[in-house]
Amino acid sequence: MQALLSFDKAPPFAAPLRFFLTAPLFALAAGLLLLALGPDMFASRWMPGLLAATHLITVGFMLQVMLGALIQILPVVTGANLGNPLAVSRWLHVGLSAGALLLAAGFLLGQPPLLSAAALTLGLSIAAFLGATGRALSGVPSTSPTIRGLKFALFGLAGAVALGVLLALALARGWAVPLPLLTDLHAGWALGGWAGILLAAMAYVVVPMFQLTPGYPARPSWWFPRVMLGLVLAWTLAVLVESPLALRLVQGLSALAGIAFALLTLRLQMQRRRARTDATHRYWQLGLGSAIFALFLPLTAAAWPPLADLPGWSLSFGILLLVGGFMSFIVGMLYKIVPFLAWLHMQNCSSGQAPAPNMNRILPEADMQRQVRVHALAVALLLAAAVWPEWLARPAGAALALASGWLFYNLLGAVSRYRRHIKENNPA
Repeated sequence: MQALLSFDKAPPFAAPLRFFLTAPLFALAAGLLLLALGPDMFASRWMPGLLAATHLITVGFMLQVMLGALIQILPVVTGANLGNPLAVSRWLHVGLSAGALLLAAGFLLGQPPLLSAAALTLGLSIAAFLGATGRALSGVPSTSPTIRGLKFALFGLAGAVALGVLLALALARGWAVPLPLLTDLHAGWALGGWAGILLAAMAYVVVPMFQLTPGYPARPSWWFPRVMLGLVLAWTLAVLVESPLALRLVQGLSALAGIAFALLTLRLQMQRRRARTDATHRYWQLGLGSAIFALFLPLTAAAWPPLADLPGWSLSFGILLLVGGFMSFIVGMLYKIVPFLAWLHMQNCSSGQAPAPNMNRILPEADMQRQVRVHALAVALLLAAAVWPEWLARPAGAALALASGWLFYNLLGAVSRYRRHIKENNPA
């Protein structure tokens, strides 16, 4: 089931592009940080360097791309007009970039003023964006699973950011709050209520469109966002009433819901009409496999809690879900969305003298395939480093930095080809 797309309402290319080009640099910074600090980062999930690297990926990379994609998708999929998307993208991009750097620096250096500044910057920027999207979406009926998913995802983003601001201020000011419980809840809202629902809502469109699969079945498409949002709300209630049994149950059900969506997507990809395996398909296969294994970990820990105390357990979960899962999905989509948008805007700006080049010429498949292999190597090395950090932490950081830098280089090449075509064929 797909939403009808209105590409004539697409914002200027520069609006989402600034997010897409900046995001790989934050992942590159996370890799360089691991390369510099080495095995010390893997001593505990609470190590300052690991917290900094995690938020460079979640805020600097994931959130950058997701909000940039929303600026592109909202008018095309829902008809929601942001008013001045270029102006929105400018101040949001500055706020996100500054906030991510402040947050990483605050964790790394242990400086409360930096954490407070990051909470203020990110909180205000995202609150303003949610206000703008809320006004744009007001009155837009939920006529497709994608539209409903986007609305639910924005609600999930609000919950994730509110908890994140609370945690950052609690660390900065020494508030007495249950940090482990709230940190897990923050991750649940961020990865389940926000990123998971948004990924599903976008997959309903981009997987059939770009990977030539059948559409998602109607009933699971409508129900998945509702189930995931209900589960993170139940998770919040379990924390408030301090019920460990309810908490384990909700976490297990959340993992099951994510696994079910991943298995459904795998089944659709097995029915795709394209025989050739391109880079996007490889990225989604890596992402789906990583996500299934990642979600299997909390599912088993919900049944037998002592498993979560094993060395490398929580680190393996985070690596599989963030780097192997969400980063793979996001890069796979970038490798389709960026050349497609470049091609679309070339078509719209063409003066009739020269047709827009094929998407494969805008971003060559061979370049993407090479970068996929390095990213997969980074995932494997990071997983191994969770067990043998003394030997593999720095090689894993180098591989992540190389894969992220290569992604930036590939996307920058596509943009350069786009600009060259526009300059040569439409000088005005």
